[in-house]
Amino acid sequence: MDKPFLIVMLTHDDVTVPDAYGIFSRCRNSKAEYWGFKEKPLPPEQMKVLYSFMKKCGKKTVLEVVEYTEPECITGAEMAVDFGCDILMGTVFSDKVNAICQKNNIKYMPFVGDITGRPSVLNGSIEDMVEEAESYLAKGVYGIDLLGYRYTGNAYELNREFVSRINAPVCIAGSINSFQRIDEIKQISPYAFTIGSAFFEKRFGEDFSRQINTVCDYIEN
Repeated sequence: MDKPFLIVMLTHDDVTVPDAYGIFSRCRNSKAEYWGFKEKPLPPEQMKVLYSFMKKCGKKTVLEVVEYTEPECITGAEMAVDFGCDILMGTVFSDKVNAICQKNNIKYMPFVGDITGRPSVLNGSIEDMVEEAESYLAKGVYGIDLLGYRYTGNAYELNREFVSRINAPVCIAGSINSFQRIDEIKQISPYAFTIGSAFFEKRFGEDFSRQINTVCDYIEN
């Protein structure tokens, strides 16, 4: 079984940090292959330049859209197309967003559950989320963006149960801010996981690039 991989998110509290370009530039030689950020608040031209830079550095690119209405989610999908992103994470599932992603060979990983706020909070039953995910997968989405550690219930139980039952890539996103949670990620073994705020809060060390390498090495060992 492949080990889960880290997606570095240049975000804090679910918004992209102002110096995302500079941070990536300083950390581009770290061990992380997948990089991304949120759809707010950088101007689209700055986002496009940064994604282009990431691509030139051989990285896989991710846009995570934290929006809950279809028009906003469609706008996010169109941004992902314009930026040449490899993966679109987030959005409340939309057939129109799914069609945009399929047409442009973007891997679509929508949210499941009842999500509110920013930073986002997840509510809902595990059974309902599994059924929801299966309905999206039947429509051809690539995988699921699970806000497992934002769950108001038992996060570990949700993550374990969901990953074991969903026969598709699952990215556990948000609030992975301790080695204990990384140990849980290793045990559950999803497709991927994101870390953003925890790096800015220095939860895994002082230096941003070294934190990335520490997490990558920890997953491997």
